[in-house]
Amino acid sequence: METRIAQLRYKEVISVTDGSRFGYVGDLEVDLDSGQVRSLIVPGRLRLFGLLGREADRFIPWDSVHRFGEDIILVENAPQPRLEQRGKR
Repeated sequence: METRIAQLRYKEVISVTDGSRFGYVGDLEVDLDSGQVRSLIVPGRLRLFGLLGREADRFIPWDSVHRFGEDIILVENAPQPRLEQRGKR
């Protein structure tokens, strides 16, 4: 099955182990040197309808992705929130 990067935004990420839903793919983390996808990024959930901001984004390592379906992505391990290091390189 062929999937374009733009089509990943319409796929929901679900855990294989406990069936919990993490949300929809918002972005990808790509290694620019090798051109390989390093992780899927799922935006954090809104707190109090967005008035209190969002939870931290969840990063799902590419090797945790178990299977792609027509409308879901199955992952083996729970994604971990990662603090973003803006401005640090």
